[in-house]
Amino acid sequence: MDIFDRIMELSASGYYCSQILAILLLEMTEEENDGLVKAMGGLCGGVGYSSGCCGCMTGGCCLISYFTGKGGQNEMDLEEHKPAMKAFVDWFTEEMQMEHGGIECSDIIRGNPAKRVQYCPQIIAASFEKCMEILEEEGII
Repeated sequence: MDIFDRIMELSASGYYCSQILAILLLEMTEEENDGLVKAMGGLCGGVGYSSGCCGCMTGGCCLISYFTGKGGQNEMDLEEHKPAMKAFVDWFTEEMQMEHGGIECSDIIRGNPAKRVQYCPQIIAASFEKCMEILEEEGII
């Protein structure tokens, strides 16, 4: 199954953008973490369903941080942590500005929830792929 088909399957099961990103990450790493998927739900619909910043942007930063961020008490962020997230945010902002006029859910769906079906799966796929590309370029995965 390709990434787009998997995204559509997860969407049909009731998951939203940032949750789908988390599930794709967990499937890639062969891990299970229902708590992570639940927590990523707080980013859906533009952060708490506020129509604010797209959950793919915030979720993408979370994916990168999953690999590069501080975890345990004696850990530190990897030196690539902030540059990798900045690279993703810059890419996402440029792409969404060009395609949809902004980075907020309200910009992307333009007040029409039906647009989620039209736009969001492609944005989720592109975001996941860009995160993985950045992590690969940095030698993290």
